Amino acid sequence: MDSDVNKLARNNRKTSKKKMIVIALIPLLVLSGMLVFLLGPGMSILNIGIPLPEITIEKIEFQNDKIVAFIRNTGPEGVEIAQADINDRMIPAAIEPSKTLSRLAEAKVIVPFSWIAGVPYEVGVTISDGTRFSKSVDAAALAPTPNVEQASYFAIIGIYVGVIPVLIGLLWFPFIKRLSMNKYKFFLSLTAGLLVFLGIDALVESNEIVEKNIAGAFNGQVLIAMITIITFLVLLYASEKLVERAKMKADFNTSKSNLPTYSSSSSTTKIPQKQQHHQQLQQQLAKPFAIAMMIAIGIGLHNFGEGLAIGAAVLLGEVALSTFLIVGFTLHNTTEGLAIVAPMAKSGGKVTIRKLVVMGLIAGVPTIIGAWIGGFLYSPIAAIIFLSIGAGAIFQVVFSITSWMSSNSKEPRKSMLNTPMIAGFTVGMAIMYATSLLIPS
Repeated sequence: MDSDVNKLARNNRKTSKKKMIVIALIPLLVLSGMLVFLLGPGMSILNIGIPLPEITIEKIEFQNDKIVAFIRNTGPEGVEIAQADINDRMIPAAIEPSKTLSRLAEAKVIVPFSWIAGVPYEVGVTISDGTRFSKSVDAAALAPTPNVEQASYFAIIGIYVGVIPVLIGLLWFPFIKRLSMNKYKFFLSLTAGLLVFLGIDALVESNEIVEKNIAGAFNGQVLIAMITIITFLVLLYASEKLVERAKMKADFNTSKSNLPTYSSSSSTTKIPQKQQHHQQLQQQLAKPFAIAMMIAIGIGLHNFGEGLAIGAAVLLGEVALSTFLIVGFTLHNTTEGLAIVAPMAKSGGKVTIRKLVVMGLIAGVPTIIGAWIGGFLYSPIAAIIFLSIGAGAIFQVVFSITSWMSSNSKEPRKSMLNTPMIAGFTVGMAIMYATSLLIPS
């Protein structure tokens, strides 16, 4: 009897699952039918007006005795490239891989031309229906070629503007460690101000790239917002896991290195007070260290985007890397090292030089990698993706800092509403803005 009841219950569950699948498929079937109609009989009924073509010139490179334009068909239909021109002068050009471009397809337009460094040029492309698209370059400059000499050049730039400034900023650690609690809160909130400025700066820079180099078909601003939010959520989850892992490691190390002692007159186990204090210190250090590590990762992602921008600027001839520029970046990025060490200064545990250097390298070395990619393989889409990831990482770190400050306060609601923290946040934003003025746009 029981077996029959169980069999009936299983059959009912299977039937219920099949019904759920059918219900879920109904909207998809209706949508498919609608698409078939729109692409078939409905096309002649609903096709009103003429679809306008659009060609986006994403990048222009000046190579030896030639100019190369990287173009993409961002219009609704396929197009055919008819001719190219430099400063309105028609010049025979080679088009690779094909003159015919389907929607979102890309091609290289190679124009033999003896260009002059420092002179502005306008590159134009005309399609078969006579529509012309163009892009201007303010000053022509030879595109970097992937070789050891050029790679070393970008590496030196990355070290000067990314690695060294961050490591210099780490030297603030002994100073912050000796501050009173109110002054420490000031510097911790100053860190939040620095990071918020970096996040906003990344979003603004991403938007500028979208306006200059990304076609409307890609919905660049929406892409920026989407990637920033997803990065924030993913790193928030990873941050919590990192904190849990750090606490578990601290507990494990404490229990492994400190065995319990047994009283001769009793069978009860006693843990020495010194061991308990050591365990508490390890747990106290776990959260600040995890936050500092996430700050280093977030700044590293931001600096990767910064390196992309520097490499691309060199590639496109838009910036001269003068001593003034290097000094500006150094002053601007030194504050990033301060942001890394601030959460650990009052943790109560020992912070080794090796840990500080590792976090400094995590934050600074991506500048070099970004400069290599930006200089040799620049892509506007890749640039806004990485800058948006950097922004999301920065905002996640700010959220972690404020949450940690609130959790360690006796009155969480009032933890952010006091003079040291508001003043620190304001000064942090002001410092970043002031030092950013030293960097030519």
